Amino acid sequence: MSSGLLLVLLVASAFVAAHFAFERLGKRFLIVSGAEYLALGILLGPQISGIFTPALLDSLAAFPALALGWMGAIIGMRLYLPELIKISGFTYRIALAESLLTVAVVFALEAFAFMWLFDISLLLATPPALALAAIGVSSSRETYEIVSRHLGEGRFVTQLDVSTTINNFVAVFTFGCLLAAFHANPTGAVRPLTATEWVVLTAGIGLIGGALFHLFLGAEENIDRLFVALAGALILVSGAAAYLGLSPLLAALFFGFMLVNTSRNRIEIAAALTRVERPLYFVLLIFAGATWQPSLRAWVAPVVLFIFARAAAKIGASRLSARMEGALPTLGPSWGLAMLGQGGVAVALGIDYLQQDHFAFTHVVFTAVVASVLLTDMSSARIARNVFASIPEPEDAR
Repeated sequence: MSSGLLLVLLVASAFVAAHFAFERLGKRFLIVSGAEYLALGILLGPQISGIFTPALLDSLAAFPALALGWMGAIIGMRLYLPELIKISGFTYRIALAESLLTVAVVFALEAFAFMWLFDISLLLATPPALALAAIGVSSSRETYEIVSRHLGEGRFVTQLDVSTTINNFVAVFTFGCLLAAFHANPTGAVRPLTATEWVVLTAGIGLIGGALFHLFLGAEENIDRLFVALAGALILVSGAAAYLGLSPLLAALFFGFMLVNTSRNRIEIAAALTRVERPLYFVLLIFAGATWQPSLRAWVAPVVLFIFARAAAKIGASRLSARMEGALPTLGPSWGLAMLGQGGVAVALGIDYLQQDHFAFTHVVFTAVVASVLLTDMSSARIARNVFASIPEPEDAR
């Protein structure tokens, strides 16, 4: 038996065992599925069993690259303008205020921690701190799906839907701006591009890719053909962004935004994207677990601070934003608990930051992502259900 086939059988066996174990725990304790894949990746990675060697992980780099682009496109596909304009403006103000406040709080605390612990300047502390802020504002859609199944439609569900979408958009956009602001300009360039120009270039890659896809395949309705075409287009878009040292997630987000707002077959495109969203997320989790390694620096304090600062910022910012719009009686003072879950966007941003060789504290940031995903996946659904059970069913806000 070849070593490749043996590896596949071993991984499949380990996956089945972990999946059934976590599924039993998930039904009993309301654990969101996903933590088992991350744990499986850690067990198979170089830090424990060594089954996934660094050379093997390098050879599989195309899979996480595709997953990054796929997740960015799915976020962009949720920004369908004709549907977005039907939602009241105060819903967006609550979501945006909560997102920006969370970014500001997590960034300020983490920047101070990096400066104090490692005796570095604010300039050196900004990339890891801002990366953690972008990761911290992201929220999982899993909790929203659980809530919508229990409560149906209504003010609370609409707010949670919009808030998670805005959270993930702000997270990806903030991280894209970070890569643009600290971009290593090529040597010998006549005039280095500014951060704004790098952001525009990132958006242009996605928009042009979406326009070309719409031009040549915009009328295609066969799901299988769309799936293959989307995979090829996203590899091209995310690969071009990564080659230039930009954010594949942000480029793919604009790609999805272009498709959903210009294609007549947006429903078929969305179906082709969502049919493999979960499998790609699980692959990304396994890859993230296998890639993880503890930092050689003092990583415990920044990681613990991130977990508590994010939770406090989410709860406090959501309460404050709802109070400013007079929505606190409807949403409840603890509605921010529903957004504590961290999903695929956080993992994708962590992997993207890990691949930036010119940034410091990459393993500290990635360790914070791994710890946060493990903790929130195991508790967010139960916390959310307890919060939702205590509030009355809201009126429809659409």
